[in-house]
Amino acid sequence: MSHLKKELKTSNMLLDWYKTNKRALPWRESSDPYIIWISEIILQQTRVAQGMDYFYRFTERFPDVASLASAEEDEVLKYWQGLGYYSRARNLHAAAKSIMDKFGGVFPSEYKDVLSLKGIGEYTAAAIVSFVWNKPYPVVDGNVFRVLSRLYAVDTPIDTTSGKKQFTELAGIVMNPEKAGAHNQAVMEFGALQCVPQNPDCEACPLKECCMAYASHTVQSFPVKQNKTKTRPRYFHYLYIIYKGQTWLSRRGKKDIWEGLYEFPLIETEQPADFAALQETDAFRHLFDGAGKLNVSVDIPEIKHVLSHQVLHTAFYRVEIEKISDALNSYLAVPYKDIERYAVPRLVHIYLEKLNGNLSE
Repeated sequence: MSHLKKELKTSNMLLDWYKTNKRALPWRESSDPYIIWISEIILQQTRVAQGMDYFYRFTERFPDVASLASAEEDEVLKYWQGLGYYSRARNLHAAAKSIMDKFGGVFPSEYKDVLSLKGIGEYTAAAIVSFVWNKPYPVVDGNVFRVLSRLYAVDTPIDTTSGKKQFTELAGIVMNPEKAGAHNQAVMEFGALQCVPQNPDCEACPLKECCMAYASHTVQSFPVKQNKTKTRPRYFHYLYIIYKGQTWLSRRGKKDIWEGLYEFPLIETEQPADFAALQETDAFRHLFDGAGKLNVSVDIPEIKHVLSHQVLHTAFYRVEIEKISDALNSYLAVPYKDIERYAVPRLVHIYLEKLNGNLSE
């Protein structure tokens, strides 16, 4: 059997598996590139089960490019709330405006044009043009890395430039160009459901006879990664300040996590600190200077929130004040019943959910 015929056979086996095993997902029923785009961006950092409700909510409010482009950024962020990685929402908003300005409101069909949109990389561009127009661009995501690395026992680290290039070329070789869209979806779904990261059911795998990792009993050794992500701890102390039915928020600036989102007054310390230690900081003294008597409750002593490069150790304190301090004038005063109107980080959203549930676990 020639090399080309072998790879075509692999693609056909994946396609046969996909016909039987694919999940019924709303974006698979659509040929609208906008819908495919939104689903792909949501699923970049979110599992399907978690992302489904967010997909429905977002596309019901913003059903097309024009509605997204014309919205205010604050509203876009609010509808994205809970998904995290808010730069994705800002990039969606900016890209929608570009489509309106540069492409007359019509989603571009050429790969290079799709790739030019903010927030769209090679993977997402390939997914859109192959799913919608069957253009022969291979998708390479985490699932594809895993399937191909095991199938061909490729030990080149996937988190290197040479690794990404090698896997992109290999994905193109394996793909049946005449069925590019279906093949791309098939290999991604195969990685999500069959060739899973831990303890895959290799005995039930239709590709086991041609899988080099299976033959050498090294399935769990693939894919290979060179670098482990380094994380650093940060210590956040949020202060939910209350005075006569109102509270205070601030909007996060640039060059840090959660740009543009709203949060309670925040004190960040370099080391872990309980409330007694927090009271001794200059930031705490400045914030409450002139606020009179403080009635403090420790609502949540610590939430551990893991981001890609940071681990946030966060406490929430509810502080009822006797008078409005001068420092609070630099914050946004809002009725506390209106907090839900503002887009907040997932961490603050968790606290508000617990607050509404009387902080019960």
